[in-house]
Amino acid sequence: MKKPLLFALILMSVSLGCKAQESSQVTQPLGFEEYDPISTLKVSGHILRRAKFPFIDVHNHQYQMPTQNLKALTSQMDSLNMGIMVNLSGRGWTDEWSEGTATLKGSLENVAKNEPKRIAVFTNLQFKGFGEKDWSARAVKQLEDDVKMGAKGLKIYKSLGFSGIKDDKGNRVPVSDARLQPVWKKCGELGIPVLIHTADVPSFWDPMDRYNERWLELKTHPGRRRGTKDPIPFDSLIAEQHHIFRSNPKTTFINAHMGWYPNNLKKLDSLMTVFPNMYVEIGAVIAELGRQPRTAKKFFEKYQDRVLFGKDSWIPSEYATYFRVLETEDEYFPYHKKYHAFWRMYGMGLSDEVLKKLYYKNALKIIPGLDKSLFPK
Repeated sequence: MKKPLLFALILMSVSLGCKAQESSQVTQPLGFEEYDPISTLKVSGHILRRAKFPFIDVHNHQYQMPTQNLKALTSQMDSLNMGIMVNLSGRGWTDEWSEGTATLKGSLENVAKNEPKRIAVFTNLQFKGFGEKDWSARAVKQLEDDVKMGAKGLKIYKSLGFSGIKDDKGNRVPVSDARLQPVWKKCGELGIPVLIHTADVPSFWDPMDRYNERWLELKTHPGRRRGTKDPIPFDSLIAEQHHIFRSNPKTTFINAHMGWYPNNLKKLDSLMTVFPNMYVEIGAVIAELGRQPRTAKKFFEKYQDRVLFGKDSWIPSEYATYFRVLETEDEYFPYHKKYHAFWRMYGMGLSDEVLKKLYYKNALKIIPGLDKSLFPK
């Protein structure tokens, strides 16, 4: 074979090989987890590291408060313009009554000594021995003692209603269990709010298929997946919660995570009408509000006296997302966790009047003993 022809064949072979490789690279499918495009949209944006007004975070968790350096904590709060933090984990995670009391006592003493104006602490229920004949009376007495000690409210974890809490016979304890009724009644008599977390995101009960918008979260956090018998359907759990709202009109309830209806504000609107003693807080659901800014803004304006600011997990850098959704009219910006929200968000641009109520006025109204001098009138 002549050298020119051989050279031409080699060049053709190399060219075809390169094109095949290039074609393979172009058509190679990406997994959903990998796909993370950089938007080419050019719009103005406002990254807010501090809230426009001092605010109260009604949904926070600090697990080492008896020994925690509260000066360091309030320094971080100052950077965000957070006036007061509500630590909902007053009794920690122990099942033991005496240990929980010691944790709460240590937390309150640390706060009183170092940051009495900046931190409020809620107590919790001890479910050990639930079902024993004296449990209800003991829980009510403990609640009274905790409030005398300085607790500003009661936090109910989502374990109530799930299979994590069982009675002395091994049965699941419903949120609406009659043995808890004296506790809800006593909270009303003491004038303290109950911040209650019931159930989880409704999509966790849906099939984990291509139609479930929480698919990525369920894949990365498989323990969050639920079923109709784990422990019961979502609607049934929520109905148990609503039963205690209805049965205790003189008790103020703060429904955590907007009652898991931030993606169905029409439904939540109806619940706000039915339960005038129910407030809501926005912890961990800002992504739902940011994808429907006009509808969300109307809801916040309508119920401006009953919505509170909450964040849940204590990651200071993530507060910027909340401030941006609430305060600006920015367009098409990402949430800080892809597995929670792969969609983009938009700012609601709330008015100063609504922001002040959301940030601090509503919390000052329903949580006793908070220092009002830290906030504008």
